[in-house]
Amino acid sequence: MSYYEKLSALHIQLPAVAAPVAAYVMYVQTGNTVFISGHVAKKDGKAWVGQLGKTMGTDEGRLAARSVAIDLMATLQAACGGDLNRVKRIVKLMSLVNSTPEYTEQHLVTNGASELIAEVFGEQGKHARSAFGVAQIPMGSCVEIELIAELNP
Repeated sequence: MSYYEKLSALHIQLPAVAAPVAAYVMYVQTGNTVFISGHVAKKDGKAWVGQLGKTMGTDEGRLAARSVAIDLMATLQAACGGDLNRVKRIVKLMSLVNSTPEYTEQHLVTNGASELIAEVFGEQGKHARSAFGVAQIPMGSCVEIELIAELNP
């Protein structure tokens, strides 16, 4: 089953690639490795604002991280020249979770992205990962995630 068939089975349609909101590009490729810039969680087209442990719980954070994964896959598709089937492996995710100092479930929030990536890409989607709690994310977003992938030539 192709990655697109998996997305279709999950009722996921990849959105248009977002434009950068500051002085950076959405992705950079060197050799067969592509680095996708951090994407913030969005809800209804705007930053999904919230702080885990204060205004949001882990379950809502997981949904936010899942939404980021969908946006990351859209940008990855653009980096692949429009064909996600060029993805050889998802190498790593790095997740920043806007959270209070007492909140300790950043890893569970980030599972929202990791599990969807693994579901779409199968064995090639199993990746290394870091999940950090941070004091703030641009635009007050609750989650920001970046991705590194290896492409087939």
